[in-house]
Amino acid sequence: MKDTWSLLVKSVVSILLILVLSSCREPKDTFPTELLGKIKPKPSYGGRIVIGTIGDVSTFLPILATDSASHEVAGLIYNGLLKYNGDLELVGDLAESWKVLDGGKRIIFHLRKNVKWQDGEPFTARDVVWTYKTIVDPKTPTAYAGDFLVVESVKALDNYTVEVTYKEPFSPALSSWTVSILPAHILEKEKDITRSSLNTRPVGTGPYRLKKWTPGLSTELSYYENYFQGRPYINRVIFRVIPDLTTMFMELRMGNIDWMGLTPLQFKRETNTPWFRRNFKKYKYLAFSYTYLGYNLRNPLFKDKRVRQAISYAIDKKEIIKGALLGLGVVATGPYKPGTYYYNPHVKRYPYDPEKAKRILEECGWRDTDGDGILDKNGRKFEFTIMTNQGNLVRRKVAEIIQYRLSQIGIKVHIRIIEWASFIKEFIDKRRFEAVILGWTIGEDPDLFDVWHSSKTKPPQLNFMGYENPEVDRLLEMGRRVFDKRLRKEIYDKFQEILAEDQPYTFLYVPYALPIVNRRIFGIKPKAAGISYNFPKWYIPRELQI
Repeated sequence: MKDTWSLLVKSVVSILLILVLSSCREPKDTFPTELLGKIKPKPSYGGRIVIGTIGDVSTFLPILATDSASHEVAGLIYNGLLKYNGDLELVGDLAESWKVLDGGKRIIFHLRKNVKWQDGEPFTARDVVWTYKTIVDPKTPTAYAGDFLVVESVKALDNYTVEVTYKEPFSPALSSWTVSILPAHILEKEKDITRSSLNTRPVGTGPYRLKKWTPGLSTELSYYENYFQGRPYINRVIFRVIPDLTTMFMELRMGNIDWMGLTPLQFKRETNTPWFRRNFKKYKYLAFSYTYLGYNLRNPLFKDKRVRQAISYAIDKKEIIKGALLGLGVVATGPYKPGTYYYNPHVKRYPYDPEKAKRILEECGWRDTDGDGILDKNGRKFEFTIMTNQGNLVRRKVAEIIQYRLSQIGIKVHIRIIEWASFIKEFIDKRRFEAVILGWTIGEDPDLFDVWHSSKTKPPQLNFMGYENPEVDRLLEMGRRVFDKRLRKEIYDKFQEILAEDQPYTFLYVPYALPIVNRRIFGIKPKAAGISYNFPKWYIPRELQI
């Protein structure tokens, strides 16, 4: 009852905010827009950018984080040995060069010299060794150890040379070293990583350093003057926590934030005015992510894959894309983005077919024996709750569409909306859910060991659905040992076929990323990686700084 009342109040507030926004006159321009035609923009140091975010940072230690907010902030504070550029190619970061030897079993990294940690200590090979030891330490509760458990040794050959030896060839080896490197001089003094000072007072080598963190409200970063690739142009970066996207849009409109991800409704219908075109620039590209309805496979309701298949047939994905995304998305058939080389377009699909869904459920023993419109079996009603996070109106609409469609085949669905931090800590991490609507960001490498391997089902691991399939385990392990691109595709094609058959998720859609950025910010160059890959090169002309 409490959740229902809370949801009702928030819905009314959101509606009132929309009415206020639609009835108000356009606000003043967020900067002197007439200057755009008079100045010749050139890179300048100074200014600030305010970014709207739904979730708060849970930890500043990236190896302990499982949420996107923490990783987004950590990406500006820390560096890996390697990174992906705008064209999704691996390039040097803390490593200036590297060699892959012995058929992929050994990598020699040559590190940059004269890199300093944000407390003034020099960065050396010892930091790489300590980061590796911390990640693979059984006492470290990290979801990312899998990539490093196949490492036989990490040695510092000298202060600026690291040798990594693998037990066997490991194809995602290079991409795994995009992991954030941590400071050894701090780690070696702390016995318990979960109580490390780095959780709240990060010390990185990146372009920005933590200035102030107000939990639940904001995170403020300031530029690091000794950043080895040259200090970033923008002085301050502020992440404002605004759990509701309608409220966040109002803050954008009033000039209180500079950058956010729009909802489809905001993108298509609420930002096409002359005022918005003067003050902001919108971007649109197919995101490296997907949204899914995931099932807790420990729950007896969802143990039979035929039941999961029936639910998938009962959900109209095209209706979801049209109704919730206003067409700004494509149907997902698995965990990869269409258009990537490892995407398999030939897997089993689940077009909307409620009659087929009913037949499958009846074959599984689910019938409406008492005529109340809800299927039952052995005295149990087919009834469950879908959870999703607060502040995401699209996911709420998706849940409502699914609720309606499943009611038509005799399944009763409840919806529960939960604040993000509580959702993760109290329900996902503790496996206290029946079904969830969530999304994953898709990596550049096809390796999905951490999400789908059966060894990754215990907290805080990422296979929180509890999916186990020996053949999938075998394929994921094999995919990590093969370097030939064609053979890897064959492996991951088969992997996608099995997932499509098992339906541990109902894969719903791949959305379009819809960022909007204030026009006083320059240096944005959209590429395959999106818009934020070159963030330290963004700048605000001196005339437009506030």
